[in-house]
Amino acid sequence: MTPLERAPDAIAGGCEVFLKREDTHEIGAFKWRGALPALRVYAERGATAVVTASTGNHGAATAWAARELGLQAIVFVPERASETKIARIGALGAELHREGVDFDDAKVRAAAHAASLEVPYFEDGVEPAQYEGYREIGLEITRQLSRDPGTVVVPLGNGALIGGVGEAFASGSTQVVAVVAKDAPVMAESLAVGHVVTSASSATIADGLAVRVAIPYALERIRPIVDDVVRVSERELARAIGRLAATGLRFEASAAAALAALDHLDNPAEPVVLVITGRNIDDELFERARRTPESFPE
Repeated sequence: MTPLERAPDAIAGGCEVFLKREDTHEIGAFKWRGALPALRVYAERGATAVVTASTGNHGAATAWAARELGLQAIVFVPERASETKIARIGALGAELHREGVDFDDAKVRAAAHAASLEVPYFEDGVEPAQYEGYREIGLEITRQLSRDPGTVVVPLGNGALIGGVGEAFASGSTQVVAVVAKDAPVMAESLAVGHVVTSASSATIADGLAVRVAIPYALERIRPIVDDVVRVSERELARAIGRLAATGLRFEASAAAALAALDHLDNPAEPVVLVITGRNIDDELFERARRTPESFPE
């Protein structure tokens, strides 16, 4: 069980706010919860290796889960992926391929490589086992609070995280709020029109939210769950990183997105829980966000 901590007063804005600290796992992010059960299914079917694509945290989680289960992990990352995250993937023993102009391009290359090797392609967001793993986050929140939260704010990348967390609260009154990067809007736009769309843009410092092509299965899972979608700018992400840093907390932009979204909510039902997805941020980006958030676009 990961910690649930009351947010520092400096960032809570007078509300009762808690941080669900998924960054505390050894890989520094929540993704292990989905990767381990998904890879266990592959192993039970006889797989000895798995190929995936990632901007970083999913790749590290796949490498970690593969190591736990005695499988080989082959991870494709975009050419401009985070150096911090690439180093973590390598340290966990994965075979690393740095290919593709962005995440969705890397996915195409990874799928082709998996087909050539005749091994499973683990596409983040399409495995039901991932959603079950992430559902546990929501169940833990309720146990730790001894009640359901009034509002839960969840960063929205491919959709598996909010799909699982949201399902834990589906029968109650909790408001499930998704947050996307304004410059990577494909999931917000897909939810708005009720079907999968594609986008030309996924350029954001929140690399965990940098999705350009929506996943049909993920959209189907999250449509009945998400009550609101907030879009945050690059400058808002940077400011959130800095506000958290001022309290001694170092989180990556995708995690800081939950705090950035809080400023957009008008009188949210309390308690509010921000799902903190990870801490893996390059030093240069962290320092720039902390010192000069105005250098990022609105």
